[in-house]
Amino acid sequence: MAPGDGEAADNVISKASRLLDEHLYVVRNISTGLAIAGIVVCARSIRLLTKFTSAKDIPEQFLKRNVKLRGKVVCVTEEAIEIDHVPISLPLLRSFQKRWHGQGSLLVRLAGVELTQDGRIWLQNNLQTSQRLWFQLLNREDSVLDCFIFINRGGFFNDCLNVVLLKEGLGRTAHIRGVHQGPGHHLAFYKRLLRAEVKAQKAGKGLWKQESRLNTLTNKVLSNSIIRHMKQFISVMTKYWKKFTS
Repeated sequence: MAPGDGEAADNVISKASRLLDEHLYVVRNISTGLAIAGIVVCARSIRLLTKFTSAKDIPEQFLKRNVKLRGKVVCVTEEAIEIDHVPISLPLLRSFQKRWHGQGSLLVRLAGVELTQDGRIWLQNNLQTSQRLWFQLLNREDSVLDCFIFINRGGFFNDCLNVVLLKEGLGRTAHIRGVHQGPGHHLAFYKRLLRAEVKAQKAGKGLWKQESRLNTLTNKVLSNSIIRHMKQFISVMTKYWKKFTS
């Protein structure tokens, strides 16, 4: 190697190192950008960042796997709870995500619960507008979703509204239409609801208190009716006996 070749090589390496150092933030930003782009593409492909504004937009796979989604209460109607879906949010992409999101809300019914009028009033009084909750997908019927709905009661504890309403006697256990899971999973949902209903029955809460009173009143009426007929029968028999012995 010629005497000047070594110095030339050192100069090239030195310049290249200095150039990389000066533009290192660009390289890092490109790497970060590529990583974020990869996450976004992956997340969007499995619909994690998608805001669902219609029940029909939700993938069938979400229903089969009983996926839980986040949302905010819009209002409580006679037949369902209107919920604004809140998708997973990436801090660096929040402003862009808002541009992707459409407008609209989801209609969600309490799966496996036939609400009484008192139950509807309870929901209207206890669910506040913009209140955060989770809803677990069980079934879709036209534009309505049947779900288990969970609200936070502090810390890591969540209450399932379906169970709470049945425990208070504010509804009856009903058929969960079109549950996608196998017989074992299907039974697990019903067991949870039926246990809550049995507790309300034993405690005489809500509609079970009313039914208990109705049964008591019916029994009293029947008892009085039986006694009245018995008296009439004894009276008739007494008359016949007197005629027979006279």
